Amino acid sequence: MSYITTITGKHFDPMEPERALIDIYDIAHSLAHVCRANGHVKFFYSVAQHSIACALEAIARGYDRDIVLGCLLHDGSEAYMSDVIRPLKSAMSFYLKAEDKMQNMIWERFIGHVPDEEEREKIFTIDDLMLSAEFKQLMAEELNDEYKKLKRQVVCEYRPQAEVRDEFISLFEKVSAGN
Repeated sequence: MSYITTITGKHFDPMEPERALIDIYDIAHSLAHVCRANGHVKFFYSVAQHSIACALEAIARGYDRDIVLGCLLHDGSEAYMSDVIRPLKSAMSFYLKAEDKMQNMIWERFIGHVPDEEEREKIFTIDDLMLSAEFKQLMAEELNDEYKKLKRQVVCEYRPQAEVRDEFISLFEKVSAGN
């Protein structure tokens, strides 16, 4: 079998992805069920929660719709490809290439374009700041004090996956509509 079956029943080939099959519900559902830090946290905290927190930080910074959606969807490829921890990922050129292709396709589908260098800088700065905050709260280890640069307070807590999925979709719909 060269495909995965998504929660909405689509047969999705991550090696030959079809843009039309990329579904926000599939992304939200999957990311709500994937734990950050490969599960090495005090309690379950999902990639979707991380993504929502990143998008809310972008809103707090007054960033435009494209940056907010870029933050919300920046780990979207993980819904179709799973995640690989940072120490391994850098040595996996094939995976990185496939992940980049998938992520760009997700951004094109939902933002309308692949973020440019300036947009990516904003998205991944927030991602790194959020990682700093999550490390402190979820692992009782202060990676660095970069979390102090966040514009809003982040509280990492366990939340039911269905609740997180629904919030992810609601935030996506609100931002996409320009509200």
